[in-house]
Amino acid sequence: QVQLVESGGGLVQPGGSLRLSCAASRSIFSINAMGWYRQAPGKERELVAVITSGGSINYADSVKGRFTISRDNAKNTVYLQMNSLKPEDTAVYYCHAHAPNGFLFYDYWGQGTQVTVSS
Repeated sequence: QVQLVESGGGLVQPGGSLRLSCAASRSIFSINAMGWYRQAPGKERELVAVITSGGSINYADSVKGRFTISRDNAKNTVYLQMNSLKPEDTAVYYCHAHAPNGFLFYDYWGQGTQVTVSS
C-alpha cells in the first residue's frame, strides 16, 4: 500500500502562489511515477504534472511556465509549486502515485485538496 497525504491547498488571489505537498508512506524510489491531477466542478479529472522515478517531467499545456513539480527523496515528498495562479486553476487537486505491488501496478490517490483562486 501507498498512503498519500496532501497539504497546502487554500484560497489565493489571482497572480498569487501556493505550494502543494504530497507525502508518501514509502520511499518514492519505489514509486514509478507521481503526479498531480485536478478536477473542477462539471469537468473530468485532468493531469496537471507528473514526475517519474527517472526524473522525467511533463506538464499540462495550461500550466507550463507557471507550475513546477519537484520531489524530495529524503522526505518521501512531492511538491507542486503553483505561481501566477488564475481563476481557471480553481479545482480539487489530487496527488497520484503509480506503484508496484508484487507483479502488479496500482494507482493510489490522495484525499484531494481544494485550491480556489478568486479576488
